[in-house]
Amino acid sequence: MKFLLSRLFHLLARIFETVIDRPIEENWIEFWHSRNLMGWTLALILGLAAAYATILFRLMIAAVQWVWIDMPGESIASHVATLPWYIIMSGPIVAGTIVGLGLRFLMPMQRTEAVSDVIESAELKGGHISLKSGIYSAVLTAISLGGGASAGREGPAVHLGATIAAYATKRFRFPPEWGRILLACGVAGAVTASFNAPIAGVLFAHEIVLRHYALRAFVPVSIASVAATAVTRIHLGNFPAFNLVNHTIASYWEFPAFALLGLVAAAVAIIFMSSLIYADKVAGSFALPIWARPIIGGVAVGAIGLIAPEVLGVGYEATDNALNQNYTLTFLLGLLILKTVATAITLASRFGGGVFSPSLYLGAMAGGAFGLIATYTFPDLASTTGLYAVVGMGAVSAAVLGAPLSTTLIVFELTGDYEVTTALLIANAIATALTQATIGKSYFHWQLEQRDVHLHEGPHNRVLMSIHVRDVMTRFDQAHPYSEDAPRLLNASPDAVRLYPYDRLNRALDLMDAHNLEHLPVCQPDNKDTAIGRVTRVAALKALADGLIAISREEHH
Repeated sequence: MKFLLSRLFHLLARIFETVIDRPIEENWIEFWHSRNLMGWTLALILGLAAAYATILFRLMIAAVQWVWIDMPGESIASHVATLPWYIIMSGPIVAGTIVGLGLRFLMPMQRTEAVSDVIESAELKGGHISLKSGIYSAVLTAISLGGGASAGREGPAVHLGATIAAYATKRFRFPPEWGRILLACGVAGAVTASFNAPIAGVLFAHEIVLRHYALRAFVPVSIASVAATAVTRIHLGNFPAFNLVNHTIASYWEFPAFALLGLVAAAVAIIFMSSLIYADKVAGSFALPIWARPIIGGVAVGAIGLIAPEVLGVGYEATDNALNQNYTLTFLLGLLILKTVATAITLASRFGGGVFSPSLYLGAMAGGAFGLIATYTFPDLASTTGLYAVVGMGAVSAAVLGAPLSTTLIVFELTGDYEVTTALLIANAIATALTQATIGKSYFHWQLEQRDVHLHEGPHNRVLMSIHVRDVMTRFDQAHPYSEDAPRLLNASPDAVRLYPYDRLNRALDLMDAHNLEHLPVCQPDNKDTAIGRVTRVAALKALADGLIAISREEHH
């Protein structure tokens, strides 16, 4: 029997090799050396770890909130409304004081970290994130949100999941291409745990972090998302992030109304992003110590909370109320304005937090207001106000995050309604397109541009910014004066054409193009008059071409 089974196996192997025109052993050897099996196993562990980290992060927020208002649940607005004014004000101010000191003494970049840092890590750093900074950032963000700061918890949770993945990548010495994949696994696990939406977790990791859908990445990211789903549903139950009633589209003649809602969502997203950008510039124009900014911001946010407690914290209670048609038109519009202002102040003041929850909040308010007007104008044709709130919620968040597919899947998994998702596709497409046409980038990429990281322009920018001069320079046997190797400078100042090992490849090529040079000296970092090597145009262009080829292989493997 053993002999027959062996012969059958070899016969099947020969037939298979004839079909694929390659020995099976070579495929398995390649599979083993690519560390796929180990990567898949680690993806499973990372999904579990990211889910537990997300749950722990939520418990940290609840603990801080309990210290502040003696109530750890998410129905913060209705509870805060019953408290004295000094209790309401104390939360953001005390949290701002602690966060300010934390930024001053714990955070090297004097800010907390979120999704944009994960994108930068995936694109330029091979998946590396500092474990210490990641943990400090999560703690400061939990204090911020638990103390009433108006921001989101999903972005920080994503960063925490990515931090765990980055540590595992370093610990097990995975190469940079696997570092990006494992980073996406941590992100998928965090998004899945945040919304109880496994498909959306997979799509978000690919759409925002990896920016491709290669099979090599899809398998481990899916494993991580499924693992996170198991943890979330064991501990939190099989419930969506929001309490939704069943909504149905009254008539297919409503689709023009959903397109019009896409225009409204685009306007809300543009105003929201512009407010965040403007507030950040205004705050940066004042010469204040970093520790003082969250304190001042806490006073402002607390004052807004006295008027409308619904804007404090993550705001899920208010979002639920809008989705379930519990607010009047005037109240919806008021919250739309106040939440925009409160979130802009919160993030400009350097509180920790993201923009995912505020985007959902603003979309629900805008969609609910639009729905009230639509049902009043066309009572026989319009669907429920709650349905418009659901569509608005997805459309605004899609435009702000630059993630139309992920937000569509989140709403689909929240509602389980195909027709609602179809309506959302129309609104998402219009809102995202108009926002991109007006602002030109998502909020995450705007944050990156403030650090002189331009990634939304194409893969060539990723290569140009991920390669440094030290990677392509030819070193001299002995350092000598800069002037001995300086090329013809075309009357330019010598300072303008100096390169250093830490410069990125884009600067080297820009300087050579600007001065029509074929090579440039590389100076010693602590002595600009000493040349330690040089970079040629040929070497720089070859590095660019090799980098683009590597990206193409990664995206199609």
